[in-house]
Amino acid sequence: MLDWLRRRVARAPTPVADAAWSDALSSLRLLDGRTEDDLARLRVQVARFLDQRSFSTTHGLELTDRMRLLVATQACLPLVHLPFEALGHWHEVILYPGQFRVRRSHHDSDTEVVSEWDDELAGEAWSQGPVILSWADIEADLAAPFEGFNVVVHEIAHKIDMADGDSDGIPPFADVVAWRRWRSTMQRCFDTLSEAVDRGEETVLDPYAAESPDEFFAVCAEYYFSAPDVLAEHHPEVHAEFARYFGPVPMPAS
Repeated sequence: MLDWLRRRVARAPTPVADAAWSDALSSLRLLDGRTEDDLARLRVQVARFLDQRSFSTTHGLELTDRMRLLVATQACLPLVHLPFEALGHWHEVILYPGQFRVRRSHHDSDTEVVSEWDDELAGEAWSQGPVILSWADIEADLAAPFEGFNVVVHEIAHKIDMADGDSDGIPPFADVVAWRRWRSTMQRCFDTLSEAVDRGEETVLDPYAAESPDEFFAVCAEYYFSAPDVLAEHHPEVHAEFARYFGPVPMPAS
């Protein structure tokens, strides 16, 4: 029994240092208005993230402890009221200096035509692999924190979505009633947004949310954590579901 306890203590993550945490609090305006309890829970989750996720860079980008902390803190925003295991099983964050190019292909089963093209991405989450992020876009989100855009939250939302094995815009639920309510609400709101985008109408939500249910979830997560007032005003049903699942977040100061 004592050996088991010693192993548990040995695996405990190193707490985030006071000075580093103070810098994160001053740099991340998204934390404004959070309660002391929320910040304490967030700090614990961030320590676990830094302990269990490795960081690497590419194209000459120099990695610093501050960069790691800022990414980890934003990544853990959805975990303030969720267990750490909600992230699923993956182990690496890769940072590019800026947006990166990904080769895409599509096979049309009706015509047998294969189309290929390049995408310029600010972030990507692989189902069984790393989260890849553009540091330039992270810096842009830090400079304009309440605009409804946050590439770290977006990709972490995908990881939470994938944690049950499906990338379908429905995160893991233990409660069947809650799962059904979420599915019904999100599908209805996704369909409404998709129809508006198809008609060429201007939408409050980023039109990219109409790409698929999983992108709708990830985009709504960005709004929930960086522009919750906008989501609450224009999509109150979605905001209510996110509040039930992720816990409440403070509205930005006017």
